Amino acid sequence: MPTVPLRDRAAWQALESHRAELGEVRLRELFAADPGRGERLTAEAAGIYLDYSKNLITDETLRLLVRLAEESGLAGHRDAMFRGEPINVSEHRSVLHVALRMPRGGSLTVDGVDVVAQVHEVLDRMAGFARRVRSGDWKGHTGKRIRNVVNVGIGGSDLGPVMAYEALRHYTDRDLTFRFVSNVDATDFVEATRDLSADETLFIISSKTFGTLETLTNAHSARDWLVSRLGTQDAIAKHFVAVSTNAERVAEFGIDTANMFGFWDWVGGRYSMDSAIGLSTMIAIGPEQFHDLLAGFHEMDEHFRSAPLPENLPVLMGLLAVWYANFHGAQTVGVLPYEQYLKRFPAYLQQLTMESNGKHVTLGGDLVDYDTGAVYWGEPGTNGQHSFYQLIHQGTRLIPVDLIGFGKSLNPLGDHHDILSSNVFAQAQALAFGKSEDEVRAEGTAPDVVPHRVMQGNRPTNVLLAEKLTPYLLGCLVALYEHSVFTQGTIWGIDSFDQWGVELGKQLAAQIVPELTSSTEPDLSHDSSTNALIRRYRRLKG
Repeated sequence: MPTVPLRDRAAWQALESHRAELGEVRLRELFAADPGRGERLTAEAAGIYLDYSKNLITDETLRLLVRLAEESGLAGHRDAMFRGEPINVSEHRSVLHVALRMPRGGSLTVDGVDVVAQVHEVLDRMAGFARRVRSGDWKGHTGKRIRNVVNVGIGGSDLGPVMAYEALRHYTDRDLTFRFVSNVDATDFVEATRDLSADETLFIISSKTFGTLETLTNAHSARDWLVSRLGTQDAIAKHFVAVSTNAERVAEFGIDTANMFGFWDWVGGRYSMDSAIGLSTMIAIGPEQFHDLLAGFHEMDEHFRSAPLPENLPVLMGLLAVWYANFHGAQTVGVLPYEQYLKRFPAYLQQLTMESNGKHVTLGGDLVDYDTGAVYWGEPGTNGQHSFYQLIHQGTRLIPVDLIGFGKSLNPLGDHHDILSSNVFAQAQALAFGKSEDEVRAEGTAPDVVPHRVMQGNRPTNVLLAEKLTPYLLGCLVALYEHSVFTQGTIWGIDSFDQWGVELGKQLAAQIVPELTSSTEPDLSHDSSTNALIRRYRRLKG
């Protein structure tokens, strides 16, 4: 990694000067001066077409951003990741989610171990189990086949499986019901299991350490639920499997370790949906289509690894994110998929982006003096157009957005898909070019209403288009954002693969739980606010 601080790098300083020179550059003017801009500022790979022409950039902007990536050592840092070097510096770990989707026969040796061979050994065990469940060969304790699968996890052990199931629901076995429990709020578990028959239900307990409080609390409730209905502890063996690295704790819980599917400490939770954490996904869509998903991931990995930086989709998207965060003061990014099956995709990206790049120190432990990770959010189109798009169009905050569309619907129905897709292009056009005061007046608008109807435009968008949503395409899309996050983190010089910020709240909660459950008044030693809240809670609890 470079030793020159980010803001002292020549490209950064050139970008600051360039931003000042651009001033309030207008997209209308850029397109008028360059009629071919909309075809020129595009890139394509792995079935995804990216139109980034409606961004507040010129050719010089792109040149300087690529130069910044070069000065930040992006290519070298990327190659170190693919070699399995321990680029997660605070945990001294390799970062090898890319190994999870390398094809059979590939090889990546880390510390003398071929991790690709290990990955495929687990994938083969997953496939065998998934086929038994899908075919009905796996029987529950009473001899009935499994018809309900409940994934119990939190964070990456939940968001990935939930998103993948919703995104690929079109391809799932509709004879199976899938539920996902993550929140330690009892309502989540109760509502997920309310209408299920215990003798037809399989629980997948997904926890890397098998020690996460929320997951283990829900897992124990699941075990109690099952045993109370089937009347024996022996039922656990046929109704519980584990995705974990901790065989001892899995066995203590009562799950046969023969039904444990492992993964590795070089797989971060938010990068784990294509590991054994994806067991529920594989059961839902089948092993063959799960391998299509992995092939999509790998295709984008290879593009990221080998494509020149100016033509590299993840690099371009990452550089544009840096441009808006650090040179335009943008604090959020909207991800707006025009595909109902992707309704959980923005929520998935929230963890991927914000847990990865929500950091305040560099790899060397120095405080940063620039903004890092933006807030990611979004909802499917066209729903959002009737709620929060107003702020994007006419508000005072700059919010870059990604609009995701598809050429074909998985559920063709009349002209629904053409109407849906027309909004992708219309919103990108409206956000970019708006409606001027003269244009509003020309429509015969009353003078006192004119200011209210002016759309300033100049709201930047990326438009991503693909043929249709398939398991393969979903893998490409997720990997695209993974490597965009990597690009941003590399330029900011931060560790995108640790997440110490999630630990403190957990530790304090573990201290507070006994104070909430104690039968006698506890001796509280927190701050006055926390002490008062605990006392109030105990009174409300009665």
